[in-house]
Amino acid sequence: MTLTTPARRFRVHRAWFVAAVAFVAILGAAGFRATPGVLINPLQAEFGWSKSTISLAVSVNLVLYGLTAPFAAALMDRFGMRRVVALALLLVAVGSGLTVWMTASWHLLLLWGVFVGLGTGSMALVFAATLVDRWFVRHRGLVTGLLTAAGATGQLIFLPVLAQIAQGPGWRVASLAVSGSALAVVPFVWWLLRDRPEEVGTTALGADPDAPRTPAPAVNAAVRALTVLRSAARTRPFWYLAGGFAICGASTNGLVSTHFIPAAHDHGMAEPTAAGLLAVIGIFDIAGTVMSGWLSDRVDPRILLGAYYALRGLALMVLPGLFAATPEPSMLVFIVFYGLDWVATVPPTVALCRTLYGADGAVVFGWVFGSHQVGAAIAAVGAGLARDQLGHYDAAWYGAGALCLAAAAMSLAIRHARNR
Repeated sequence: MTLTTPARRFRVHRAWFVAAVAFVAILGAAGFRATPGVLINPLQAEFGWSKSTISLAVSVNLVLYGLTAPFAAALMDRFGMRRVVALALLLVAVGSGLTVWMTASWHLLLLWGVFVGLGTGSMALVFAATLVDRWFVRHRGLVTGLLTAAGATGQLIFLPVLAQIAQGPGWRVASLAVSGSALAVVPFVWWLLRDRPEEVGTTALGADPDAPRTPAPAVNAAVRALTVLRSAARTRPFWYLAGGFAICGASTNGLVSTHFIPAAHDHGMAEPTAAGLLAVIGIFDIAGTVMSGWLSDRVDPRILLGAYYALRGLALMVLPGLFAATPEPSMLVFIVFYGLDWVATVPPTVALCRTLYGADGAVVFGWVFGSHQVGAAIAAVGAGLARDQLGHYDAAWYGAGALCLAAAAMSLAIRHARNR
């Protein structure tokens, strides 16, 4: 008699499906948030608003994108990721859709600044940190890298398309495209995203099935966010992380994402071409961020952050000499390098927040991410003012490069203990 062993069925853990839905939502949030970068020149041409006026709306967007994050993390703990993300997508759709009727600069401030800022902030990287903490024990660094790369993918998909639309049918059609895309994601979030593994009768990937379950906090979300901030702010590592991440935001979202296209246009480069270069940054950012996530599981995150910031600072200092009417090989080298480094800082920062602050790590990262966006907002306005006053962006590039070198020093100064 022959004994046969039944074939073992291969099943994909539910955590990967949840991560896939989160990837799409974060992808959209990044694309929606980056859209004003391709609208600066069309809005200036139609309404006569200065770059600094339009940059102010971008600044408000960036600040709210960041400061919403810790409260969104607490709300996700209290009411669930699915409800918060679905509502955020609806807010983006309303904010972007209503811009087609704006006639004054304060309308831009309210709609793109406040509405879209709040909506995209609720789907920012703190969403990725919350999801990874709940659904993954194994592969946390890798999944954090993948979800962070979703931001680059959003830039890759949206920016060149929206730049073409803005130059062709017009910026209003581009705004409606963003609104429609946000609405299209809502059903998938509601159908496939789940808040915790227990809801579908499973455990986090790699978790001990007998480990005790963590109940949703009963405390008010805003109170918890502020309580965590008060506790973390008493420790020195928090300020190093927040300071470094503020500089990270200034040198990416605030400066390059917002002002690279108009800066390249100053040197005769067509806007779709410049938007295409930003999209190439997105391509290499995917590889760089996923690799950074993999490295964060194996290398001291402080060393990774120090290297990333130092290399970024040196790259920014050579950028002013690379602009031309057409992309030269030296500019393409910069784009590839900057893409690999763009948000490679996120996985080691999340890892440090988790190591230093335990169960509060996601909310602490929300506050650290808030500093990222405050830095981005300051850089967005500052670079716009520099361009209006000096007629060029050179001072902004050199200043950001010097700040990145300071961020490298702060990162290496972090210790693995909560020191005061």
